[in-house]
Amino acid sequence: MEDSLKVVIAEDSPASRRCLKDQLESLGYTILGVASTGSKAVDMTIELEPSFVIMDINMPEMDGITAAKAITKIKPIPIILITGHSSEEFVSKAVEAGVFAYLIKPISKKSLAPAVKLAFARFYEFRELKGELKDMKEALEARKLIERAKGILMKRCNMSEEDAFKLLQTHSQKENRKLKDIADMVVNADKLI
Repeated sequence: MEDSLKVVIAEDSPASRRCLKDQLESLGYTILGVASTGSKAVDMTIELEPSFVIMDINMPEMDGITAAKAITKIKPIPIILITGHSSEEFVSKAVEAGVFAYLIKPISKKSLAPAVKLAFARFYEFRELKGELKDMKEALEARKLIERAKGILMKRCNMSEEDAFKLLQTHSQKENRKLKDIADMVVNADKLI
């Protein structure tokens, strides 16, 4: 799956850039662009729309963590950060920035391939969880709206909770609309009265 993926590399060291480029190409990835600064990495990512980005933490103009945050805000994609030294502070900041993998130099082809796979696995998992969270929030909001509509019907029409819900269901089926939409109509109508 990852063999057809396109990548942007951001590394300020020409030797490290060349090495990363060679390793990624030998793994079957297409290099869309190579940046020497964090700000160029952000611009390239927006313009070229790669499948993932691999960048150094320490770069001129904008460090890799700040660049990762900027990229993630605009278009969340898997980002792999690389660094010459490891510290708990960098790892914590990388996690906050939305980075999906973290490698310590020198980078070998042997460590790069699993890092890309891990980054994509974590990215897809994150995207799925984010979608589920959105669905749950929408379901909760719909439930609140339906409860409000039932309360309005119970009060205004002097009916039981069960009858109010059945009335909403009946109108939902009759009009071929979502129950939430019917509830919204009831709540809005109540505001006018």
